[in-house]
Amino acid sequence: MARVAIVGAGAMGEAIIAGMVNAGHDPADIGIIEKRTERGDELIARYGVTKLANLAGVSTCFLVVKPNDLTATLESYRGELADDALVISMVAGKPTALIESLISQRVVRVMPNTPALVGAGMAAISPGARATDKDLDSVEHLLSGTGKVIRVDEPLQDAVTAVSGSGPAYFFLVVEAMVAAGKELGLTAEIATELTVQTLIGAGKMLAESGSDAQTLRTNVTSPNGTTAAALKVLQDGDIKELFKKALQAAHDRSHELASG
Repeated sequence: MARVAIVGAGAMGEAIIAGMVNAGHDPADIGIIEKRTERGDELIARYGVTKLANLAGVSTCFLVVKPNDLTATLESYRGELADDALVISMVAGKPTALIESLISQRVVRVMPNTPALVGAGMAAISPGARATDKDLDSVEHLLSGTGKVIRVDEPLQDAVTAVSGSGPAYFFLVVEAMVAAGKELGLTAEIATELTVQTLIGAGKMLAESGSDAQTLRTNVTSPNGTTAAALKVLQDGDIKELFKKALQAAHDRSHELASG
């Protein structure tokens, strides 16, 4: 019998499944509830997980549904969940207090991001009022195959959403801009893309492994009056830091609106 249920097996639901399987969890312990039959069959064939008709016997339940579907989902399945089951919510913008008002189980909130799909995600977890440190340990263990996991107080989840939750899209936009500029300089789209993507991968690896912060690394690679300095001056004259500040504030505020709505 499946001990871990994934309710909502879209892209993020699959990321959880893949991460757990790749980390050594038995696929037979993982079950899915997915209203799209073809999608469910696809994941069962790919990972060897089980299709669930209900949540009876499940000890841990991931909620990976759209915000508008949360209440209906909880109303449909709350009578089936064991009293001591742990509910892990990946529903964007919805606080644990809302979920706890609808069910009696312990709740942990998670803000993931899409690189979880390739095992390189960043997830921030926050306990609800009834969750314990042991519950957080369990969530970290279950998500370890999707990337890194950190703990934050729940009021900071809007800020997490602005930085890491929405963050991959910012980098994708930078890639689009750099590739377009490279094409204007005579490169093919293929070459411009390869140069840009590998540059960002390498820069990220330096940030993660060098022990130096971003400002130090930027300074080290910027020769006075050189090509990098010329490019950075254009970006700084355009007040790129202020643009990012406004962009992250907008994401933060929208996340807060969703939580309140």
